[in-house]
Amino acid sequence: MERRDKHNYYLDLAEIVSQRSTCLRRRYGAVIVKNDEVISTGYVGAPRGRKNCSDIGECIRQKMQIPRGERYELCRSVHAEVNAIISASRDKMIGSSLYLTGLEMEDGSYIKNASSCSMCKRTIINAGIETVYIRDDKDHFRVISVSDWVKNDESLEGKFGY
Repeated sequence: MERRDKHNYYLDLAEIVSQRSTCLRRRYGAVIVKNDEVISTGYVGAPRGRKNCSDIGECIRQKMQIPRGERYELCRSVHAEVNAIISASRDKMIGSSLYLTGLEMEDGSYIKNASSCSMCKRTIINAGIETVYIRDDKDHFRVISVSDWVKNDESLEGKFGY
């Protein structure tokens, strides 16, 4: 049996973490790794103590037909990246990597052109994370240098979505 490469191993872990997501639209899981040590994990879900969309059976963004990447202030959930970041200390995250896997709830397929939203990008930048790996399918992923998000600031263009 061939050994799984390290990046896909961590993306597999993020996929397992995503199974705890409570979003009715998409399941995301995030894993923060530094020096081959898992620092923290996170998945999409309402803040502690609040009801999840899966509990109330409704997604307000879906009900309002809001496109992906827009109007996240209406979302009940905290995103996977942010949940992973708030569960780790910043000194451990400086220079780390974040692995992100997202799946569509409707059919279980990998989210096409998945990316962190603009709010998560800002949080990732401030956390000191250096690289983000985003799964495209079971064996393929994109590698994003967080410094590119600093240089290419989409908020200056008023760009929506991702």
